Amino acid sequence: MLKRLFDLMITIPVLVLLLPFFLIIAVLIKAGSNGPVFYKQVRVGLNNRDFKIFKFRTMHLNADKEGLLTVGGRDPRVLPIGYFLRKYKLDELPQLLNVLIGSMSLVGPRPEVRKYVDLYSIEQQKVLIVKPGITDYASIEYSEENDLLALSSDPEKTYIEDIMPAKLLLNQKYIDEISLLTDFKIILRTAAKIISH
Repeated sequence: MLKRLFDLMITIPVLVLLLPFFLIIAVLIKAGSNGPVFYKQVRVGLNNRDFKIFKFRTMHLNADKEGLLTVGGRDPRVLPIGYFLRKYKLDELPQLLNVLIGSMSLVGPRPEVRKYVDLYSIEQQKVLIVKPGITDYASIEYSEENDLLALSSDPEKTYIEDIMPAKLLLNQKYIDEISLLTDFKIILRTAAKIISH
């Protein structure tokens, strides 16, 4: 209950403050590509249940049909404005709407697509006992994930065998340390990481 209150106390005023910024981003996306402003994707959340996550659309329409992973800094599927939004994690801002409706928290394990969750071991599935979040330890540690995948001859294999297990260990670390103080520290570290870019 306190975590939910903490989420709303931050999310509601931030959404109000960011509304003009949202409108500017929406105009830029529409000016650079036909299609919706928001991209909705099915992810796996609390108790292994599917939900739709909101993002600003950074790719051409139906780009996800060519693969779920984004590799490198210059994926040809990404819109010109999309590079900027992704670099500064601005494409993630609409997930504040997910927090508002209760399908996500500000801090928690990043929600994964079903394809990869189906590969989780029983131990790894424990990350699904908490609500997914916009940021967490793994988001900070792997903020350059796309660049790491670009160095691999088989990005899919690298993600499944190396990156995903490492991120899940960090998710478990968060669950072991979960508290409002931990959430606050992660939010500050995330902001510092974004600013450092």
